[in-house]
Amino acid sequence: MSDTAINVSGVSYSYGDIKALDKVSFAVRSGELFGLIGPDGAGKSTLYRILATLAGPMDGSASILGLDVVGESRRLRSIIGYMPEKFSLYPDMSVMENLRFFASLYGSDVDECYSLIEPVFRQLARFPDRMAGALSGGMKQKLALSCALAHRPSVLLLDEPTTGVDAVSRSEFWEVLRALRDGGMTILVSTSYMDEASMCDRVAMIDNGRVLAADTPEALVACMDGSLYEARSGDMYRLLAALRSTPGVADCYTFGASIHLAVTDDFDSEAAKRHLAAAGIPDADIVPAKATIEDLFIKLTSHAGQ
Repeated sequence: MSDTAINVSGVSYSYGDIKALDKVSFAVRSGELFGLIGPDGAGKSTLYRILATLAGPMDGSASILGLDVVGESRRLRSIIGYMPEKFSLYPDMSVMENLRFFASLYGSDVDECYSLIEPVFRQLARFPDRMAGALSGGMKQKLALSCALAHRPSVLLLDEPTTGVDAVSRSEFWEVLRALRDGGMTILVSTSYMDEASMCDRVAMIDNGRVLAADTPEALVACMDGSLYEARSGDMYRLLAALRSTPGVADCYTFGASIHLAVTDDFDSEAAKRHLAAAGIPDADIVPAKATIEDLFIKLTSHAGQ
């Protein structure tokens, strides 16, 4: 049996003249927690609709556990759990009514799936009769995940599950995902939060419907070693403007309380500080910086159209 659980090959999809996906290709291994990382409008939700058999690719192909998303969609639906970006449960049904309903759709019941969902459902179990529409954002997402797991799927498809969720709930959610992965489940999760990439085994970075890079988070960030610096001064606005004309600076952008510089091989930090001093910024401090996924994404997107 192949080690590949999800295979996306040259998938394209358009809405009229708008190309949502442009020859997207990547593969997810069995038992892997794989992240699809990109901003809103990158094409993530369109790809999820295709993988969840709600739409067919206009070009290319996609399969899950060897089953084609178009030709074998009926068989496929019984082995995948899908959690869409928008809350899609019944707001006027209680927590337990939603869970029982979604389990029954697959001929299952809550008792059969409870050992799997217990880590995420634990907090919800305290108020089983509360209407789903009255839950907080984090609790809604936990209920949605519980319902997606109700038939014990082999592959879990999660489309931006932590959007709008507080930091504590986000952390708890990812702990649950790692536990599911450790139990052997294959998970494809999309997010626009760049910091969540580090929680995945591997990631694909997507923007404007195209995959820009795919690898482990560590390997992706390592490609920027030596090419990123951090700059500060008492006048950050003037510093940013001056850095744009500094020799050896390929790109610069605000990053938290500092400015990150993507530099060329001939960049010299001391020469850069002299250039800035001549421009009226004598207190500029420039030091090597540790790159993040966000730095890499900015670099890739800035050159994507070139």
